[in-house]
Amino acid sequence: MKNYNPNEIKNIALVGSAGAGKTTLAEAMMYEGGVISRRGSVSAKNTASDYRPVEQEYGSSVFSAALYTEWKEQKLNFIDTPGADDFVGGVISALNVADTAVMVVNAVKGIEVGTEITSRHAKKLNKPVILVINQLDHEKANFEQTIEHAQSSFGKKVVLVQYPVNSGTGFNQVVDVLKMEMYQWKPEGGKPDVLPIPESEKEKATELYNILIEAAAENDDSLMELYFEKGSLSEDEMRSGIRKGLLARDMFPVFCVSAEKDMCVRRFMEFLVNVAPAASAMPGMPTQAGEIINYDVTAPTSVFIFSTTIEQHLGDINYFKVVSGVVKEGDDLINMRTGAKERIAQLYAVAGKNRTRVSELRAGDLGATVKLKGTKNGDTLNTKDCDFIFPEIKYPNSRFRTAVRAVKKGDEEKMAEVLYRMHEEDPSLLVEYSKELKQMILSGQGEFHLTTMKWRMEHNDKINIEFYAPKIPYRETITKYAQAEYRHKKQSGGSGQFGEVCMLIEPYEEGMPEPVSYKINGVESKMSLRGKEENELPWGGKLVFYNCIVGGVIDTRFMPAILKGILEKMEEGPLTGSYARDIRVCVYDGKMHQVASNEISFRLAGRHAFSEAFKKANPKILEPVYNIEVLVPDEDMGDVMGDLQTRRALIMGMEADSGFQKIKAAVPLKEMQRYSTALSSITGGRATFTMSFAGYEKIPSDIQDELLKNYKGDDDDE
Repeated sequence: MKNYNPNEIKNIALVGSAGAGKTTLAEAMMYEGGVISRRGSVSAKNTASDYRPVEQEYGSSVFSAALYTEWKEQKLNFIDTPGADDFVGGVISALNVADTAVMVVNAVKGIEVGTEITSRHAKKLNKPVILVINQLDHEKANFEQTIEHAQSSFGKKVVLVQYPVNSGTGFNQVVDVLKMEMYQWKPEGGKPDVLPIPESEKEKATELYNILIEAAAENDDSLMELYFEKGSLSEDEMRSGIRKGLLARDMFPVFCVSAEKDMCVRRFMEFLVNVAPAASAMPGMPTQAGEIINYDVTAPTSVFIFSTTIEQHLGDINYFKVVSGVVKEGDDLINMRTGAKERIAQLYAVAGKNRTRVSELRAGDLGATVKLKGTKNGDTLNTKDCDFIFPEIKYPNSRFRTAVRAVKKGDEEKMAEVLYRMHEEDPSLLVEYSKELKQMILSGQGEFHLTTMKWRMEHNDKINIEFYAPKIPYRETITKYAQAEYRHKKQSGGSGQFGEVCMLIEPYEEGMPEPVSYKINGVESKMSLRGKEENELPWGGKLVFYNCIVGGVIDTRFMPAILKGILEKMEEGPLTGSYARDIRVCVYDGKMHQVASNEISFRLAGRHAFSEAFKKANPKILEPVYNIEVLVPDEDMGDVMGDLQTRRALIMGMEADSGFQKIKAAVPLKEMQRYSTALSSITGGRATFTMSFAGYEKIPSDIQDELLKNYKGDDDDE
């Protein structure tokens, strides 16, 4: 393989809904470029990109696959991404290093929710988008309706470069309005016959040609002047205008293919070579400091790791983009996160399961290496004296959580090890042992996401695991002030233990005035502030602790022990064992013994006094509430709204959004369990949602009573 420069490299992400045919298109592109000698198929389980056991079991992509082909002296790197929204992490990784997104659209189903979701990610990352309408040979293909849906979603910037003459089971002809030619294929596809446009299509083709010229000219003032002057543009001039429109996201060109029959794939690759922006035409990659690093082969070597997979016989494979300079086999680079040196022992150009050894890769190119010691997704590797650090990839918040445990007790440690390894492969899969809940919690993009992980663990790693309901991280607080006192006294044959603490507690709010006086046992008592300590709690909220002791009835040296006892009880709240928060405590009186008093005595006295006062202070349980946005087709709006209302949702608003409806609501986490599955069932998989933590709110009294009853029952069982 030749060494390609930034102006000869095109980096493309193949994106779109499940079933659109991205993997099949990738096979045809690699076949046409000679990277593979025969085209595999998803049904035959022999494609270059879907080679992992779980993908062959499911018949669809689970991981993104880095691929390439060579065409007309240029290198086309493309990343085949999963279509299921549960595996959106792979899409995000691909879009972060791609220069163009090729949106593959199913000609039968049109613009699906998955298409819309992916287009939002592309827009957020400011990536040019080319639309490829696939499966035009299907008996139910409807090109015109698909274009209507596309224009509804993307606007009038959707411009046809091609259209099918005979979509459906007999599909084999396409009119190309950029070249003003018709292509016709034999049943085996591949190289077409180039024919004049028939008389029956000339009027339509001319109309679309003029629309394409105007769209190309709109993106360049000099082209617009030429267009007005000549009334037309040359093919090269149109290409220049289309390229500028792509880069500005002011044009979404449309191509037609039957990937399965390898029809129009060669022409699409030609368009990518001639029109899609090369790495050198892109603005470069921003560092954490905001500096833009251009794809320059003469600059210091710097690479960004965008994906990691673990192969059975190879170990970790790290996929990277060369942002600047040239990376060569044998190079020593510095991991900017760890400071450790990494040796690039082997370099590969990757076509899925096929890897071609190369001696070097230049700025703008994608490649892979193996056996790096401590490098993971999002890391930057630099040559010595280069200080570029590129920001880590940001993945969507999780939408589905479950608790997990090994079926065999002895497998717990091995299970945890495999789960954390899976997180390295897929950062959108989160793994955490919750000390609070005493559960291993898995969070992902949906039930299918986690079920797939479970399949892999059971079949690849031979560890049987089970999912069960995760606990809710409730919080406890109080709503009024209360007073309590507690004497800890214990005779142990020696000096014994003695400590007595009197305290007052009340709800804490930011900005509230300092404590002055309170009515204690019917008597107005003034607080004498001797010391104050604010504690930001690890689980959120505050504890503000005041020493109000007068006359030395408790020695100052015992105050930290009292505070420690209070914090211990807040860590296992008095009501349900959940964390307590937002409380102010005044220790105003007590007693000590010259011999028997010690730190443990006052820690226990403080702990019990706090617990008693807490239960008198009209305590409330708080539950986590999440903001959610549901993107739903119009026809499913009523069913989705009805389901949300059964989940105690507070509807915050609704708005139209590119042919869909967006519902904004606040929903308790308790009611979100399995919501992704329910939403998919209600809408036939056509809706999606995002969720983010909003805060804690008081739960209804009936739910609090149930929680208190269950917690008391747990105590009785113990």
